[in-house]
Amino acid sequence: MTPSRKVVGVLLTVISFAITIGILWFPKSDTKYRFDISKKKGSSSFQAPKKNVWADLTRDEANSIYDFLVEEWTELNVTRIPKTGRENFILTVETLQPNKSDVLPYLWQNHKEPERWAKVVLSYNEGDKPQLIYHAVGPLPVSAETTRVVPLTYPFTSGRNAVSNLMTDFVASQEFSLSLAEEISDITIELLGARVNRQNPYDPDALLAFPRFTRHESGHLLGWIQLFRPGAGSSGRTLLPQGIYARVDASSSNVSDWTVDDWFYNGLVYNSVEEFREAIKNPEFLKTPPNVDGPWTDTEDFDTQPEGRELPPPVSIQPYGPRYKLDRSEKYVSWFGFEFYLTSTQATGVSLFDIRFKGERVMYELSLQEALAHYAGDDPMAGGQEFLDTFFGMGTNAFELVPGYDCPAYADYLDTELHRGGKSDRLPSNICIFEFTSDYLLSRHTAQYSVTASRNTYLTIRSVSTVGNYDYTIDYVFYLDGAIEVKVRASGYIYGAFYANNPYKHEDEYGHRVHTALSTSMHDHVINFKADLDVAGSANDMVRLAIEPTVISYPWDQPYTQERNTMHLKEYAVTHETGLDWPKNSGELYIVYSRSAKNAWGERKGYRIASGTGMGNAPHLTVVNSTALGRSAAWAARDLWVVRHKDTEPRGADPLNYLAAHAPLVDFAALADAERLAAADDLVVYFNVGSHHVPHSGDVPNTLMHTSASGVMFVPHNFADRDPSRESVQGVRVQLQGRRSGGFAGEVPGGDVPGEGEEDLRVREKSSGGRYKMHEGANYFGTPYGEDVKLRLEDLEPDLERRYESKDIRVSDLGLNGSAAGIWAAAP
Repeated sequence: MTPSRKVVGVLLTVISFAITIGILWFPKSDTKYRFDISKKKGSSSFQAPKKNVWADLTRDEANSIYDFLVEEWTELNVTRIPKTGRENFILTVETLQPNKSDVLPYLWQNHKEPERWAKVVLSYNEGDKPQLIYHAVGPLPVSAETTRVVPLTYPFTSGRNAVSNLMTDFVASQEFSLSLAEEISDITIELLGARVNRQNPYDPDALLAFPRFTRHESGHLLGWIQLFRPGAGSSGRTLLPQGIYARVDASSSNVSDWTVDDWFYNGLVYNSVEEFREAIKNPEFLKTPPNVDGPWTDTEDFDTQPEGRELPPPVSIQPYGPRYKLDRSEKYVSWFGFEFYLTSTQATGVSLFDIRFKGERVMYELSLQEALAHYAGDDPMAGGQEFLDTFFGMGTNAFELVPGYDCPAYADYLDTELHRGGKSDRLPSNICIFEFTSDYLLSRHTAQYSVTASRNTYLTIRSVSTVGNYDYTIDYVFYLDGAIEVKVRASGYIYGAFYANNPYKHEDEYGHRVHTALSTSMHDHVINFKADLDVAGSANDMVRLAIEPTVISYPWDQPYTQERNTMHLKEYAVTHETGLDWPKNSGELYIVYSRSAKNAWGERKGYRIASGTGMGNAPHLTVVNSTALGRSAAWAARDLWVVRHKDTEPRGADPLNYLAAHAPLVDFAALADAERLAAADDLVVYFNVGSHHVPHSGDVPNTLMHTSASGVMFVPHNFADRDPSRESVQGVRVQLQGRRSGGFAGEVPGGDVPGEGEEDLRVREKSSGGRYKMHEGANYFGTPYGEDVKLRLEDLEPDLERRYESKDIRVSDLGLNGSAAGIWAAAP
């Protein structure tokens, strides 16, 4: 019943007090209350329980390491800030993650903090065999007495700490490609109606030339150079390939020694440029139309106004401030039982460490390992094109997020710093943290006299890595029941193929025609993550809990049913390091159990690994024994893997594998080598997300995120005694009549309506001895909104002129040295 106005004045005070202390009872009232969110304050006093031992280097730490190494490596003539790729210089400096065996005693036994070390990559270019070499520097802080530099070999299955640098002089390689295009300007004008324009590369009709190089097992470095139309400042170059290709032997480290072998156009190979020119003169020579830029590659439409676009869409708000706690200095987060640290690395981006739920251990580490894209096609570029994106830097290319678009306006934003090429660069606001309420409930139930609905709120840690043409949105998502999801969504320009209309082309074998002279290239995205599970401790084992059909004879069925066709659970222990695929018909549950910890019912505490929300099951690589990838991505052959944790195997891949595909620094096959798993091992699961991408017309101009999403979830399995979200969730029980719950129509004797004095079995005594009094109408659990909210425009539409800092973003190209080139190409 609605309270009388005489009571309202008293209720104002009660409700205000209830909001403050979290009382769950909110009576109905027509009175409105206002709360100005501009006055909200964060929890600045919140502190992490321990220091973040995985944190990236500070700028002062990086500067001291640069100074130390320049002095230490005097005889190597190391340049701190290189001006060309031919100098000896320190490519990257970042934290060397401490060994788990050193961290756990610090976290759980109050042992001393692990020593802090740095990992550096030296670009060494003396002689004719340039190399990229890993070293470790420490302990930190730098001290002339104690700090030393040693070769870093223990994380690599190869035993090596270096790879050959296939492309040291990036500018020279670009010059070679442009010069080659200029030499055939007569051909490009004839076939494409355009030529290279060095004076104005943004000329909408000008051509650019880019190579794709591959190291073959023979040791030869071969590349195909393809021409592209850049468009009028368009970033859609990968939609504008042209159909002329030249094969280059780039085996020499001296670009002046490179040679051009073959030419390819419209399905035919020509052994020389002269042969190509003569063929063009033939009246029967088959030409294809050029691929020309235009509005069709634009990602924005500022003019069209269909009905409804005149109104802004709904947005999420957070009027009372965040419900999570954040220690910015240590990058430590606490939210409804979850606690964890986060950090970022240049190769792999955001990683999470020491994930706990309700005080119990769940994971030691959750981190990206590698992101692969493997193409197929009938032209020299698409036919063998592959990328390992950590080489270009998933953290290096994690750029500033757009408030109100990438993340809600109310999100917290964190910066990262890069220490590369003698300098430190800040990447502002490239990680966001926010709580969000889903458009679907966490749970609900309708009974005869009540309806209960629980809102589904979750916490997200988000970053976006833009590698060349693709933007990967990477989410770590935490749910109130203890579930954790890893989700990746892709957008950006597809890497298209030139549409060749000739008798040799197999229609739609590799993709679809999507414009006048553009077809799509099918490709696999396989993105690998590491989950070092510590389910209630490090002593874990893994099982496959199968749901199998069976035929059973029950005594209670006799004599009418001799045998019953049914199903049952059958457990299979995973006894060796192995790879697994998602089971047919979802017929198995993959569960990592604590070896000894049990819940109140005697069931072992566990976490289930399941293919998460998205476009079907997360995939593995279609290509078997990839010619281009060699041994650099064995992890992509199965959906997930289970291996033993070893300090000497901290990662399943290395960014420099891209330069040594057939002899990688980290060969995943050496990690997952069928070693027997002991009864109480410390297990690590490597798992893949991604998609088999067959682009279609809807991918032009950009691939859409809702059709490219993929995820894997870690779901509590008997981890708690009951659903832990009941303690944290916000919801409502709408009591329709009286106080009784449950029941079905016709079950109440005589059809009586429950009276006020009848006991409600859904209401239990609270641990404090208090008792909640159920009443007709809305009964809230958790704290609902109880007053009007005053909103600023900034909370609905952030002022991006003020809040977005970046003026120039160095998006990496996808050339062999595109990532490293950004260090010195712009140096004076």
